[in-house]
Amino acid sequence: MNGIDPGPDSHRRYNPLLDEWLLVSPQRAARPWQGAEEPAVPVALPVHDPGCYLCPGNSRAGGQCNPHYTQTWVFDNDFSALDAAERGHPAAQGERSMGREAQHKLLQYRVERGICRVICYTPQHNLSLSTLDTGALRAMVDCWCEQTRELGARDDIAHVQIFENRGEAMGCSNPHPHGQVWAQQHVPNAPARELANMQRYFDANGSDLLGDYLALELQCRERIVFEDSDFVVVVPWWAVWPFETLVLARRRVAHLTELDTAERDSLARTLQRLASLYDALFECPFPYSMGVHQMPFDGAAYDYGALHLHFYPPLLRSASVRKFMVGYELLAEPQRDVSAEQSAARLREVLSGTGA
Repeated sequence: MNGIDPGPDSHRRYNPLLDEWLLVSPQRAARPWQGAEEPAVPVALPVHDPGCYLCPGNSRAGGQCNPHYTQTWVFDNDFSALDAAERGHPAAQGERSMGREAQHKLLQYRVERGICRVICYTPQHNLSLSTLDTGALRAMVDCWCEQTRELGARDDIAHVQIFENRGEAMGCSNPHPHGQVWAQQHVPNAPARELANMQRYFDANGSDLLGDYLALELQCRERIVFEDSDFVVVVPWWAVWPFETLVLARRRVAHLTELDTAERDSLARTLQRLASLYDALFECPFPYSMGVHQMPFDGAAYDYGALHLHFYPPLLRSASVRKFMVGYELLAEPQRDVSAEQSAARLREVLSGTGA
């Protein structure tokens, strides 16, 4: 199958997962840059930082002391974004018990409960997804699966969101290798939109959207970065961030817990390889926000949905120039200057050079 080539003209591309359009402007890639340039983050970090609230044996901001952990370690976030019922103040407890919600159609609210946890990938302060060894990466994936199983089994949890923010550019306040899991009563906006559009596609076509999209990318082979027997990494047709990637499983599963032993091994290798590729692209610790999207935990089959991972990295031209979502992006619609095909080709070129 021949790929679809919009050429060098400005054009809009459709994102079927979010049911929105984005503007692609390849002709702007050659414009001179006079914007802000941010220095690359220093890479020299100690194995153990006595001032880090995530390192083993150190005290956290709330006064708790970390255990001397030797592998992946999880704890409840000391500053949770979601209020758990047993920790709520009396007024909030009363609102929960009454199920109280605002009645005005323009001033609506509902109390949201949940659990926020921090996942420390390793006790070593100076590592990252790209430098963790195979055992640590597999332990991290197993931890994701266990958190998914435990939290998804609760009657008061509908959605489990696993994610990582890496680098100050993405709001990460601590370089210690860690991610988070937020589990809550309702499905948040982005995954809810994905679910609605995947269901709409399934109702119209009788097949799952991401499965069909993966098959199309495997035919076109224009935007695939790399693949193995279990996972495919692609710069999606609708990518907004310069080097955004989508990690797709060849076998459709709804949750991390459904991955078999070989697929867990493969996912660990895929994450390490992709993170290493990002770091090699501009020879710097590449910032990103990464998230796992899985199906809700309400007992439904969700034949139209599939597990997948998003990587949203902001760097645009170098370690010191990044993409800002401002102006037109905030007020109109997403926009990018480099096409998804160009980004995928650049990543493949770097991958070939690294021999990974």
